[in-house]
Amino acid sequence: MSTAASSSTPSLFKQQLAATAQHLAGALPAAAAHTIDSGIAHAEAAGLADHALRAGQPAPNFTLPDATGQPQTLASLLERGPVVLTFYRGNWCPYCNVQLRAYQQALPELASYGATLVAISPQTPDATSLTASAQELTFPVLSDVGNKVARQYGLAYSVGTDVAATLRSVGIDLAAHNGTEDDELPLTATFVIDTDHTIIWAEVLANFKNRPDPAAILAVLAQRPVALPA
Repeated sequence: MSTAASSSTPSLFKQQLAATAQHLAGALPAAAAHTIDSGIAHAEAAGLADHALRAGQPAPNFTLPDATGQPQTLASLLERGPVVLTFYRGNWCPYCNVQLRAYQQALPELASYGATLVAISPQTPDATSLTASAQELTFPVLSDVGNKVARQYGLAYSVGTDVAATLRSVGIDLAAHNGTEDDELPLTATFVIDTDHTIIWAEVLANFKNRPDPAAILAVLAQRPVALPA
């Protein structure tokens, strides 16, 4: 579900994602990389992204704590203007960190369209606070323990015992990061939500190695009709 324009020359963001993939291909044990890639293939074959909310549907409201423990609601954020809502896996995910840093750099352009950027992960509040500080993020980063909001958006799924065990073998314990006993994560997803709570653009991906380019989001906001004051 992407509206990003294709280009013969990859953007800097896409180059950074590719460099991350190349680095991990050499850093991870071959068996671990194979299991993780098999998990991606299974998620794609199962059509998990097809169950997510899409453009034209209403965005469910939510109340979640931010990195400082303060509650944030979608309704209140939408009072300021459109919201760019992105779901990420955790601060342990290198692809997520590339995405969050790139979106941080795009904040001034997002603000020029009156948009607020919000990121959600299933991490505990403490881990969420670590994400915000480590990546020097100045936008709301929210904690969705138990993937309750991710489930409302059709994104929550179990990575499976093999992938979960493989992640633990390389030092990533989902239960410790997320404060739960399950092995659930959200699909990586980004939504642009208009002030009437309607999703006007969505990109939901079963392959977490891919993420929407900030330029694609800015293009959506640029095409959004701006209401004139009465």
